[in-house]
Amino acid sequence: MDTAFEQTIRACSKPRKNKPIDTWLVDEMIEAYIRLHTMGKAHSIEAWQDGRLVGGLYGVSLGRIFFGESMFAHQSNASKVALVALAEHLKKHHFDLIDCQVTTEHLLRMGAREIDRSTFLKIITRSVQQQQGDAAWHHLPGLRM
Repeated sequence: MDTAFEQTIRACSKPRKNKPIDTWLVDEMIEAYIRLHTMGKAHSIEAWQDGRLVGGLYGVSLGRIFFGESMFAHQSNASKVALVALAEHLKKHHFDLIDCQVTTEHLLRMGAREIDRSTFLKIITRSVQQQQGDAAWHHLPGLRM
């Protein structure tokens, strides 16, 4: 966790197979997320194999919610491993929600479920004010799970 934030976000910004070349994650946004990371608000969960970054994800943590932004995998299932590690970490620290933003079959197979907008807003209103969520990230960089 948080050992290669910039590498992770830059990998997430690269075009995917069968996807348009343009990316929503432009340099200005990458720099903004890097600033959020230095402030302790944006985090990366990485998957490593033989000392090489092979997958991961990043997002923003506010209160007891993690807002997932993007994932990547250079090795099959590497982003799934990172997502499972994130879910276990957040469960241990009593987070209320991982906001996946977009429903996909991939996320549904991994246990995600859609919630309606009013439920989502109620959870956000309550959870972003819970500061104990910040303690989840007070660790040495490179924490292995």
